[in-house]
Amino acid sequence: MKNLRFYAIAAALLVLSAGGGTVWAQVAQNQNRPLEKKIRLRVADAFPVGHYIAEYATRYWMDQVTQLTGGAVEFEYYPAEQLGKAKDLLALTLSGVTDVGYVVPSYVSDKMPLSAVAELPGGFPTSCAGVAAYWKLSKDGFLAQKEFTPNGVRVLFSFVLAPYQIAVKPKFQGLKDLEGLKLRSIGGAQDITVRKFKAVPVRMASPEVFESMSRGTIDGAIFPYASMVTYDLPVKYVSVGENFGTAAGHYMMSESRWKTLPAGVQKAMLEAGDATAKHACALFDKDVDAALDKLKQRQVTPVQLSLEEKRQLAAALVTVGAEWAEGLDKRGKPGTETLKAFREALPPAR
Repeated sequence: MKNLRFYAIAAALLVLSAGGGTVWAQVAQNQNRPLEKKIRLRVADAFPVGHYIAEYATRYWMDQVTQLTGGAVEFEYYPAEQLGKAKDLLALTLSGVTDVGYVVPSYVSDKMPLSAVAELPGGFPTSCAGVAAYWKLSKDGFLAQKEFTPNGVRVLFSFVLAPYQIAVKPKFQGLKDLEGLKLRSIGGAQDITVRKFKAVPVRMASPEVFESMSRGTIDGAIFPYASMVTYDLPVKYVSVGENFGTAAGHYMMSESRWKTLPAGVQKAMLEAGDATAKHACALFDKDVDAALDKLKQRQVTPVQLSLEEKRQLAAALVTVGAEWAEGLDKRGKPGTETLKAFREALPPAR
């Protein structure tokens, strides 16, 4: 009976390896891991349950990896800062508390200042245009070489949101009304942007914005419409048709953890990253009009700047990129080189 069982198992393994399409064949060949043992990875981020970024990007990527590996890789997902605050997720990823962590470059600008390049205002019209360049540089290009490898991390996928708008509680009819207001910023390039219209940037992570605005700690935020809806921000006025920059983020793994994975799993994760960048950006762009409609239904007033104010704003914001790059150059970082690489990677304007 034992011999029969042995031959049955051997035959099953032979069939499994003959398929050639599963990652486990490569696992057995390259890593000598037991075929029956799956890889379980922890994924941590700061988004509340049901947040659109988590639905459009995070869960999609996990599903893609599981599918591409034939079920060999499974995930334990910890949203809503369950494993740590947003600003600490890079450190938690490097220390192994989580295998995959959500990292916003501006939250860790001391370690990843170059990656804020995608957050500059006016650089691109849509999420898909922005992420096409950003993922190219992050996956194996300029940012991977200059910023992520030196920090000991591997980017698994990146996202870039649609251009941000201004959302405030006090009356807002023109640029003059923004002067002196305290506006939430993600830091980095967005701080420069906020100061251009004489407002005061206040750095904080997205989950803190609702409470801060409700208490009057801040007057408003630079945010995408979809996030205003998701976080149920108590805003009364929003700008329309402007481009105050955006936010970009990555899901990362430490290089040391990455090297423990079979080659087939690594390949599947990056293929899933390619698919996620395209899938998520299309949904981000599609959501812009729908989210604005939801804000209008909540009695939020859309504000269209006059042509003269648009010209004034454009003239002020056009210098943000150069100032951002120059500031990094003075710190011995390749700011100008980064800005050039990003602009060259952007798809041609249509």
